[in-house]
Amino acid sequence: MKTIGLIGGMSWESTVEYYKIINEVVKTRCGGLHSAKCLLYSVDFDEIERCQASGEWEKSGRILGEAAKSLERGGADFILICTNTMHKVVKYIEDAVRIPVLHIAKATADCIKKEKLHTIGLLGTKYTMEQDFYKSKLEESGLTVLIPDSSEREFVNKVIYEELCLGKIEPASKEIYHQIIRRLSERGAQGIILGCTEIGLLVKQEETEIPLFDTTRIHAIEAVNVAL
Repeated sequence: MKTIGLIGGMSWESTVEYYKIINEVVKTRCGGLHSAKCLLYSVDFDEIERCQASGEWEKSGRILGEAAKSLERGGADFILICTNTMHKVVKYIEDAVRIPVLHIAKATADCIKKEKLHTIGLLGTKYTMEQDFYKSKLEESGLTVLIPDSSEREFVNKVIYEELCLGKIEPASKEIYHQIIRRLSERGAQGIILGCTEIGLLVKQEETEIPLFDTTRIHAIEAVNVAL
């Protein structure tokens, strides 16, 4: 079994889910008392969020690059960045280490293509929805990507940072998220990417008939695939 290196803490609420899913899948596949071999470097999210808000992406890339080096020195065989948004600086992390970085958008695109879907809705932080670093990875795989309108994007982003990253699950926010999902479906989305690792804490597949692609679960399962 290979050792998984996790760069987490962005937020720690979703990092907990990564650890849980990875170990549950390893236990299911290997049986007995098996659990995952993994290392976690958990950053201070306040520092990273300040870099996001001020546009200091290079600085945040250097911070995560140093985290990746620590994981490599500790014996990690490959790395997961446990957040969608910070894949904006994946190049800094790839340049900092010799081991592979498992890209969350590629793993998600591969999962969607297996379901033979071609038009997908994307929810995430405003950076993930509006900038090209994430959408382009999906489009390279042949997917057409739809995003909510401007006011909806602001709401989705606000809930992520002011509620979900703080562990708050608000029924009113859940309902509005589902309204946004339905509108994306009406525009032609055949499924919805939960493109922020916290959104899966709020929106569940059993609550809607529209296929949901939870990037936290997809990324974590792909890590187990690689590790085993």
